[in-house]
Amino acid sequence: MAKAQQPFWLGGASASMAACFTHPLDRTKYCMQVLASKQPMLKAMHTFAVRDGIQSLWSGLSASILRQTTYSTARFALYDALARQMQQRTGGKLSAAQTVACAGFAGGLAGMIGNPTEVVLVRMCSDGVKETQQRYRYPNALAGLVRIGREEGVRAFTKGLGPNIVRSILMNVSQIAVYTSAKRQLLSNNFVPLSDGVPVHIAASLIAGTVATTVCAPADVLKSRLQNAASAKGQAPSLMKIIVTAIRSEGPGVLLRGWTPAWLRLAPNTVLMFIFMEQLQRLFAAKNTL
Repeated sequence: MAKAQQPFWLGGASASMAACFTHPLDRTKYCMQVLASKQPMLKAMHTFAVRDGIQSLWSGLSASILRQTTYSTARFALYDALARQMQQRTGGKLSAAQTVACAGFAGGLAGMIGNPTEVVLVRMCSDGVKETQQRYRYPNALAGLVRIGREEGVRAFTKGLGPNIVRSILMNVSQIAVYTSAKRQLLSNNFVPLSDGVPVHIAASLIAGTVATTVCAPADVLKSRLQNAASAKGQAPSLMKIIVTAIRSEGPGVLLRGWTPAWLRLAPNTVLMFIFMEQLQRLFAAKNTL
């Protein structure tokens, strides 16, 4: 990560740009988790495209962008602020443990901030695969937020908050800490001299994306099912009930349900996000030197 001061919104902007490219994979992942589908991801995407049109793969994009402008802006901005404070106290580079601590704390807070948009995102992405009478039919993310608050109450925005906070902590640690560590190791290796460029950014972000997919999978599945559950005035099924029911009916492997589509979505998303971020950081650094 660049040392120079960067705009607080840069992380959210980078994540939003990446989401525009990977949203079809994101939508497919949510659909597979909610439907407990064992269908291969690419086959599922093909089915959706043939049945509903290619444009249907971008259903819920407004919710995805809104989520990134809240959740990702918060997690990167908070991490940057915490890391700078810790660097000022220690007077040197952050250790791996310090990086994990900053990333985890920032991720947890960001998970709380972004949870309402997560609820809308899951519903909008999975709407097209439900029975007609079960669809929410939100025209856009903002309208979805208004309807949820009016029809189900403010508590509905806390659906899946527990697993979402856990997932956000794991995601931030595995993406930021692993990316930073992997990039540092690649640049300091004694076998093949490497420069701080796009190839190194791709390699480091692929490692981070793979780790993030694996450690976040259980929380991601539970979060999606909790947030998609329809209820009156925000009264969702308990997390324990969701876990017990899922494992009894589908086996322990359900906690890794959708890993492949999640990786196929998260790995490219992580690569694009960090590439966009590195390039934007360099643009702002160059601008500040003028």
